[in-house]
Amino acid sequence: MLRVNTSAAEGLASPAITMRTTEETEGFDGEASNTSMISGASSPYQPTTEPVLSRNVLGAMRCDMEYLRSYFGILKAVEVVLSFISFICIETIMMCSPCAGVYFFEFVSCSSFVVTGVLLLIFCINLHIKVPQVNWNLTDLVNTAASTFFFSLSSLVLACINHNTGSEIAAVIFGFLVTGVYGLNTFLAVRRWRSGNGCQGAAQTSEYMRARTASRGEMEARPELA
Repeated sequence: MLRVNTSAAEGLASPAITMRTTEETEGFDGEASNTSMISGASSPYQPTTEPVLSRNVLGAMRCDMEYLRSYFGILKAVEVVLSFISFICIETIMMCSPCAGVYFFEFVSCSSFVVTGVLLLIFCINLHIKVPQVNWNLTDLVNTAASTFFFSLSSLVLACINHNTGSEIAAVIFGFLVTGVYGLNTFLAVRRWRSGNGCQGAAQTSEYMRARTASRGEMEARPELA
């Protein structure tokens, strides 16, 4: 009888122990989840402003169609096209003697095509706003003035020293055409630079501060990002 009672007592105690163990396990799980939530809320490695910055970067990288429709955008696109055509024309010359004029025109047309193309890309996707320390109006003015001078000089040299081949004549024609376009762009760039007194950097800095203020306002409106 004693053995039977002991077994019965053990049978009754086992469910109680199992229930207590289950409750303790659930308690530990709850504490662990609460601890992880608290540590996650107080962790310094939270995604604070990364979504805002990523949206701002993507927004700044969009194509500025207004610039492409402006006088400077149209002139830059024409300059890139004419410089490229001039470079193609001079590259089709197989024989030359002397070749100094050909090489000079080739260097000028290629350099103008690359530099003007890079500036056109920078202005189209608004990268100049991200670097307000650079005076981009003055940079554009220097590029257009230098391209005007060197294109006119190289075209004049090629016109005086050539063998009257079709490629040389075409290169000279396109060289003088792109010189006129660069000259017009230089005139407009000088007027823009004088009207702004060369202070484009200050205007770009204000645009940059305005963008930062808008980003800060979005963070205040969404405290969970702070």
